[in-house]
Amino acid sequence: MTTAMAITTRMVTTTAEPVATGLLHTLWLASPALPVGGFSYSEGLEAAVDAGLVRDEASAAAWLVDQLHLSLARSDLAVVAQAIPAWRTSDLTRVRSLNQWVLTTRETQEFRLQTEQMGRSLLAWAQSLGDLGGGVLQRLQAADLQPPAYPVAMACAAAASGAPLADSLAGFAFGWAENMVQAAIKSVPLGQSAGQRMLAQLVRDIPAAVHHAQSLGDDERQAFTPMLAILSARHEAQYSRLFRS
Repeated sequence: MTTAMAITTRMVTTTAEPVATGLLHTLWLASPALPVGGFSYSEGLEAAVDAGLVRDEASAAAWLVDQLHLSLARSDLAVVAQAIPAWRTSDLTRVRSLNQWVLTTRETQEFRLQTEQMGRSLLAWAQSLGDLGGGVLQRLQAADLQPPAYPVAMACAAAASGAPLADSLAGFAFGWAENMVQAAIKSVPLGQSAGQRMLAQLVRDIPAAVHHAQSLGDDERQAFTPMLAILSARHEAQYSRLFRS
């Protein structure tokens, strides 16, 4: 090794910052490549397109921003915010209570089947990882959730990552946003540039949604979106559709 190469190697070794493994795990869990099937759901958006409520980029962006604040932040994101600390302290009574709340507050059969399917898929993902899963499978099995709802199962995986709570919630919301933007691109339809602009608007709004979710107590969580529920119910019998919900 030359003197110059040796100096360069020492500089890289000295100045390199430690990698935040919690951040890497958050990115992993937020990735569309995570095999939980989130890409196959539109959460009522496809029915909104069919009904003419969403018809272009502006109306799709407005729809998703409203859904972020009025639905996700008040319900599933708030559950994740409360479930992560429960998993970290092994409070399985609390975990089961939150899981039951999710299952009983789904407003349509489609929404109930979605959270069950994605929860089971996350359990299968943890099982496929074995020892690489950081104990996620063991925690889910110990809780004996029948069945695991997706937000509670995802909170288990997020709890194992060691990432700060707000970062985990932002990752959960961003994963949802990516799936929903892709649903809009396919169902409206829209181009990729429009999708990026919509995602930029959602990214701008996610921090406020995370803050709101963290502020909610048990009596303040809610799953009350009547228009979304009506559209989801219509979607179950929609003549032509791309998505499972």
